[in-house]
Amino acid sequence: MRKVQTNCNFCAMDCNLDFQVEDGKILRAVPTKGYPVNDGFCCIKGISLDKQQTTEKPGPLPWIRQPDGSKKTVSWDEAFHYVADKLKSLQAEYGTESVAGISTGQLTLEEFSIFGHVMRNYLQTNVDGNTRLCMATAAVAMKQSYGFDAPGYTLKDLELSDTIILIGANPIVTHPIFWSRIRNNEVPGHKVIVIDPRRSETARMSDVHYQIRPRADLKLLYTLANVLIKSDWIDHDFIEKHTDHFGEFREFVKKFTLEDAEKETGLTMAQVMQLAASIHEGKAVSMWWTMGVNQGYEAVRTAQAIINICLMTGNIGRPGTGPNSITGQCNAMGSRLFSDTTCLYAGYDFKDAAAREKICRIIGTDDDHLAKKPTLTYDRIVEGINDGKIKGLWILCTNPMHSWANNKRFEEAVKKLDLYVVQDIYDSTDSAEKATVFFPVVPGIKKCGTYINLERRMCRMVPVLPREKDEISDYEAVLGVGRALGMGDKIEKWATVEDCFNLMKEISRDTPCDFTGIDWKGLEGSYGCQWPFPEAMKGQAAEDERRLYADGKFFTPDGRAQFLFEDPLPNPFPQTEEFPYIFNTGRGTVGQWHTQTRTREVRYVEDASIRRAYLFMNTKLAQEKGIRDLDFIRVDSVNGQSAVFMVRVTDDVPYDQLYAPEHYLECNRITPSSYDKYSKEPNYKAGVVNFVKVGKED
Repeated sequence: MRKVQTNCNFCAMDCNLDFQVEDGKILRAVPTKGYPVNDGFCCIKGISLDKQQTTEKPGPLPWIRQPDGSKKTVSWDEAFHYVADKLKSLQAEYGTESVAGISTGQLTLEEFSIFGHVMRNYLQTNVDGNTRLCMATAAVAMKQSYGFDAPGYTLKDLELSDTIILIGANPIVTHPIFWSRIRNNEVPGHKVIVIDPRRSETARMSDVHYQIRPRADLKLLYTLANVLIKSDWIDHDFIEKHTDHFGEFREFVKKFTLEDAEKETGLTMAQVMQLAASIHEGKAVSMWWTMGVNQGYEAVRTAQAIINICLMTGNIGRPGTGPNSITGQCNAMGSRLFSDTTCLYAGYDFKDAAAREKICRIIGTDDDHLAKKPTLTYDRIVEGINDGKIKGLWILCTNPMHSWANNKRFEEAVKKLDLYVVQDIYDSTDSAEKATVFFPVVPGIKKCGTYINLERRMCRMVPVLPREKDEISDYEAVLGVGRALGMGDKIEKWATVEDCFNLMKEISRDTPCDFTGIDWKGLEGSYGCQWPFPEAMKGQAAEDERRLYADGKFFTPDGRAQFLFEDPLPNPFPQTEEFPYIFNTGRGTVGQWHTQTRTREVRYVEDASIRRAYLFMNTKLAQEKGIRDLDFIRVDSVNGQSAVFMVRVTDDVPYDQLYAPEHYLECNRITPSSYDKYSKEPNYKAGVVNFVKVGKED
């Protein structure tokens, strides 16, 4: 029997597990003791990775759909050349940007990088990912405020903070190991404060729950800032030495009064004052946000309002502090910095001539085959297909037929494609069922690469099981298409995953995310390493938990953090007589994950999950409408779509709101097409709807 340490590739914690393997079979998986993230603990998803061995997987060879609709299994070489020829012919006929790609936050750093190299660099076209659906807001907010997409915290800060404020976050369900770190907090008198429209699982376990109205976060945060400034509960020294534009911000927030906040946020003036006092009285205050903030129509400015409060109170860079984003997927950080989509590799600007020369030299290409500008965003790719401008699409490891906002639009788009390549471990997903070409690839337990978690910790994925004949990884599939495209010398430096890692490592040199001190082989079986970890740090304890901004220096040209703010925007979907209810979405249970593509294989997760779409409705509203628990309703959305849900009656959602778990296709059938203007992240959390009681089969 041998032990293989690798990472869980579900959420952004990137817990490590030890797999005990014998005769090509997994005997058991146990969380890695001593690993800085999870230290011998794991949630149901990670501990079940040994059960997720693709029992429903297709054969190891790709297939191409024939004119009569049948699927023809072909060799990998034939499939690579078929896709390469179609990509080239579509570009020749319709233009360079007539093909596009969509990836996910669950690929390895190296898979992001090579996909960006083939599509963004060589083919000069557009690739976005479903990181756009969860972390684009935080990435843009930090890049604007700090000068770089660099969350500064370490998970240890959860155990050192005396005042933990969770905004639009439900880690008991979404990030259980994160919540375990909060429970490990032994600071005397520490308290956990939750700001959430719903009495979530985390809200129930908190010391204080502020039940805010959906999308009122920005006005609350600006009011808090005004109260803190008027009360002189701010850190003048930090503001003066390390920030810009505070004076303008101070003047701006004066108009956000307690009286207005009481009318608009659902909180009383006394509650807002109490929250401000908690921030003032705390010696180490940390504010944590996730999708409840990120998935909104003015999300970037909301995230920056959190950052502003921490800056002006000096709660950044010190143990237990920080305005801290909780990442969603396991390698969203790798996607953000190394996919060549919104920035060149390692966060470089597309217009930086010196950076372009450096990257070309390292990866073995020329400037004509390096991306020139940020990608078209996810929404513009989907609408580009519907408008007839994009004819070919290649998606990797994602299920947008289910997960995309107003997902009927993606369903309509697929019908208009001349080439629709789906690359996944299953060909039974909603998105794969309509593919013209399907690339079957191996799951994480059969491949290698690196991941970067929510605290910037890089770790190694190590193969646990051997591959069967003809099985290949996502990396090898992209490499095969690149070679079939005729990239020649422009792809040969990328021959292996380790080669790619070393290319990205060298590109990272002298950047804020420098990881030149991290060794590919040294990562295996290690405790991981937070970037930055430049070559000069070699020999130091890589597993140490390290935070950024302790010296008050940021990555802006003048080294100072920026106060950024803007007048709140009108809600694009206000409640009306026709659509009087707010439709909120999020996670259902710890065991479920996104579109349930992978967790459906874990029998005890499936057995504990409701099989069809459901939502939560307030008890009083249900009584008024004659609806009982387990009845069915048809929900009609402002986006023109409808879907049927089973009702669970509860007092945990407010009277005029409905809450639906995202794991069912029906959920995003009725979320509207609305996006933050800076991050272009969808506004999943606050569409408006009406409903009517129906029978089970309606």
